[in-house]
Amino acid sequence: MNWFQFARLIRSIYGRQKSLPDLEWIQRLGLLAVKLGQVHALRIDFLDREKCQHLTRLYRQNAVLAPEDFLKLLTTVAPPFFISRFQRIEKNALASASVGQVHCAWLADGSPVVIKAIKRDVRQKFIADVASLRNLFRLATFVYPSLRRVGDPVAILGDIEEYTLSELDLRHEVEGQKILRDLFEEHQKRFDLSSLRFACVYEKLCNENVMVSEFVAGKTFDELIEAGELPYAQLIELFRIHGYFMFCIGTFHGDLHPGNVILADGKICFVDTGYIGYVGDKIRRGLFDFFSALSVFDYARSAAGLNRMSEEELSGTAYADFEKKFLELYADFTGTTVAQMSLTKKMMQTIKLGVLCGMRFEKGIFAIIRSLMYMDGMVLRCQPDAVLMRDLRPFIAEAEKMV
Repeated sequence: MNWFQFARLIRSIYGRQKSLPDLEWIQRLGLLAVKLGQVHALRIDFLDREKCQHLTRLYRQNAVLAPEDFLKLLTTVAPPFFISRFQRIEKNALASASVGQVHCAWLADGSPVVIKAIKRDVRQKFIADVASLRNLFRLATFVYPSLRRVGDPVAILGDIEEYTLSELDLRHEVEGQKILRDLFEEHQKRFDLSSLRFACVYEKLCNENVMVSEFVAGKTFDELIEAGELPYAQLIELFRIHGYFMFCIGTFHGDLHPGNVILADGKICFVDTGYIGYVGDKIRRGLFDFFSALSVFDYARSAAGLNRMSEEELSGTAYADFEKKFLELYADFTGTTVAQMSLTKKMMQTIKLGVLCGMRFEKGIFAIIRSLMYMDGMVLRCQPDAVLMRDLRPFIAEAEKMV
């Protein structure tokens, strides 16, 4: 993707033209373009809802390898004697994501599994595209220094690069499953995690290009929301589980969009765990305090929570000025539904306000903000009349003593 194609991509997303972005063209541009489209699918804070919902299709509508090409890929990149370990490998794809493709299969003992393989030639093109855009963004922030303070496109691009490169090595996904499963085992007596499950991974059949795991019979949250079949209570339960990992542990699934959560027999199953998010105690506790106060519409306490997240906390006149602007920002927030006022939009405005007033936040905040954007977007699609912060009060009360 060259600079001209990037400019055209951004114009198709931000432009006021009536036509929606061409998703097939975005996919032809490559993985970075798809990732940028996916990120903007969450930006209900400044894109119209129809465009955001259109871009969410990039989470599930990706180019599929032909059956013969997939089998050829397996013989090239899988461990030795890989094919002989299976009774049968389904020729047609079960799912296709931006980085990989998934097929059903049956092991020699008849166990149903899924095989995930990384698509060819994705990594090098992605790295080249990131390098090209990084040069463009550095030039832009040199000419317009204020971009670094408010949006910092170089840092955002770096976040996309980090979690995408992690996804492109399936050993990270295997390790991510182990990390989250171990935390599940460690914390399940401390906090009710009974609604969470993990698929068994066949590590001896995995490498950087191929992963084999138990077949989980269910539907993704994205499929359920699209069909109008996801109960809002299940979505709140996902908030509760994921919120515990983020705010009480500080280690969490770093890319939990609705296509990466499966509902199977009433249990929530995390997939695509190639990127694990980590956040320090300062951000973790400050953000929890921020949301705890926000859930009861205590905006002065929310402002103080945000300030505690900053690497350099404001004080004196600087803090008084920030607090005044914060209270003005949230003057119309009390009791609003997600359709009336998106949490994503408010969070982006809040972080922007904090930065403009002199706050600085650690890198880990990007993964948490992305998670919150995913969650907010799911609620907007599933239950637009929900007053989300009020509905999260039970979880916040439950987790209060554990943060």
